[in-house]
Amino acid sequence: MLPDCPPSDLVAGGTPEQHARFHGALGHDAWQWLGAHPHPDGGFQFTVWAPRALEVQVKGVFSQWAAIDLTRAGACFSGHIAHAAPGQHYKLAVRGADDVWTERADPFAFAAELRPGTASRLVGASTHQWQDADWLAQRTDPRAQPMSIYEVHLGSWLRHFDGRSWSYRELAPRLVSHVTALGFTHVELLPISEFPYDPSWGYQVTGFFAPTSRYGSPDDLRYLIDTLHCAGIGVILDWVPAHFPKDAHALAAFDGAPLFEYADPRLGAHPDWGTLVFDYARPEVRSFLLASACHWLESFHIDGLRVDAVASMLYLDYSRDAGAWLPNRFGGRENLDAISFLQDLNRVVRKRYPGVATIAEESTTFPQVTGEPVPPLAPSDAGLGFTFKWNMGWMHDTLTYFDRAPEHRPWHHHELTFASSYAHSEAFVLPLSHDEVVHGKGSLIRKMSGAWQHGAAQLRLLYGLQWLMPGKKLLFMGCEFGQEREWDFDGELVWAEASEPARQGLQRWISHLNALYRDHPALAHGDHDPRGFAWIDADDARHCTYAFRRQAMPHTSLPVATDQGAAASSELLIVAHAADTPRLGYVLPVPHAGPWRVRLASDDVAFDGARIIADLPLMPGGSHGDTFGVLFDLPAFGVIVVEAA
Repeated sequence: MLPDCPPSDLVAGGTPEQHARFHGALGHDAWQWLGAHPHPDGGFQFTVWAPRALEVQVKGVFSQWAAIDLTRAGACFSGHIAHAAPGQHYKLAVRGADDVWTERADPFAFAAELRPGTASRLVGASTHQWQDADWLAQRTDPRAQPMSIYEVHLGSWLRHFDGRSWSYRELAPRLVSHVTALGFTHVELLPISEFPYDPSWGYQVTGFFAPTSRYGSPDDLRYLIDTLHCAGIGVILDWVPAHFPKDAHALAAFDGAPLFEYADPRLGAHPDWGTLVFDYARPEVRSFLLASACHWLESFHIDGLRVDAVASMLYLDYSRDAGAWLPNRFGGRENLDAISFLQDLNRVVRKRYPGVATIAEESTTFPQVTGEPVPPLAPSDAGLGFTFKWNMGWMHDTLTYFDRAPEHRPWHHHELTFASSYAHSEAFVLPLSHDEVVHGKGSLIRKMSGAWQHGAAQLRLLYGLQWLMPGKKLLFMGCEFGQEREWDFDGELVWAEASEPARQGLQRWISHLNALYRDHPALAHGDHDPRGFAWIDADDARHCTYAFRRQAMPHTSLPVATDQGAAASSELLIVAHAADTPRLGYVLPVPHAGPWRVRLASDDVAFDGARIIADLPLMPGGSHGDTFGVLFDLPAFGVIVVEAA
């Protein structure tokens, strides 16, 4: 059995410096030389990291599937095949340390055969001519910008009549049109890295550098992203560095023994998902994952990475019974190697790709997920360095509240206020994601308790709270029109429902919320400043009423035009009413006398509500006891946004 070898000065495919960086956990450029690359003299250069393999061969269309030996050079095997051409399929044959031959996909392949095939596919230099230079030039600190995200599973957003998925190119104009009409600033794509098993939705990845061939070629994906960018829409990619499947053609025991995964199953096996855990202690594995992230950001101009299953990376006992996990060197449950890897990832992204966001899907109370990743003596003492963290607590409490019958809500009033107590402990995204509308959980509209005809009104209330509370926003496709059935990855959205009047009103409501969120200085621009939010009344449990203020910070007070053409005020007052009956004669305390304007109201007829709010645009701020206030009626399941006229 051969040990891991230092890089050789004689290797072909990668310079000695690149090999040294790869073996030193600094190989974020490894995608530029590992794998199969066009050779200057024609054909392709193949380079494979397989330190304990006894032999490595490549076979493909170019050899009529006869095996061609690659030459060992240090920890890698390499070779030039002059007659290999772009578009041809190929596989690696690896004789492992166990003396067993296996056929493998190339871990660094840039494309793959359409499933159920498992071959890799040679990719030449991209011919796509990017048109998004202006978009890339204006990318800046994501925390200081509006971010409302439309989460999309490309395979089930829209389908042909015969059931086929639309291609990247076919989807581009339709997705741009829909997202633009709704006013979202970003789309988030469920994983599009190559994966073999459709029901995994892309979360069990076998090709960490290859866009799935289900929807077309890598350049077809570039076309989709470029089209979105040119329309002013950012693109976030779901990225999965937490685990990988055990498929025989993929990474498991790649060179005849655990290579990408931990050797000890108490570290290296995920009991819930039947997958393997990356060995974050191994420098080359860290380089592999860093290179994957950099490849997507650089080769495809991705604007953000949503990192899946971060909690499973952070804890050694994640979903494991007592005695079935190994503590760290300090006796704790934290995976110190994964923590330091995530810190490295965020440092690399910040330095190399300013303006790109990293978003942690993290469901625990792990501290400082979005804190600074300063290297201390113990890695667990520093922040992880993410730009944002999904606020799973807000999601859980909010959906639990809306699932309660209206008559029971007064006894659970603070399920809607508790998240404000920690809203600024991290930089949060408020997610209503795909995970909430699958596996028998039902659609969002079916989660709304009470009479069925109140479903759309309650969704308007739910979305109003999501958009007007602190935090960036994320909504899964289909929820914008209140799709009745839960998400089916193997079909398309029920677009016929989207044309129904109540559901058209719901979409207009989201469009108006997005416009207000994007444009008003009290909302997105100071989203993570605790001075920008304050409760006016958080304790009116009897009436299920909530009132709060959003205030622009001095550095974010930009002049913004209102619908009436006047300069926008620097604050908004919001009232939410979660009862199933109207509340008449409600007095909203205001900070000063003078006329106040209803800026947005969820029960406007424009949103399929019952009132024409435009007929009552101004309300005098009179004296009510010791305070000024404005008097109006609150609708059942309603949200009203008020500003100084």
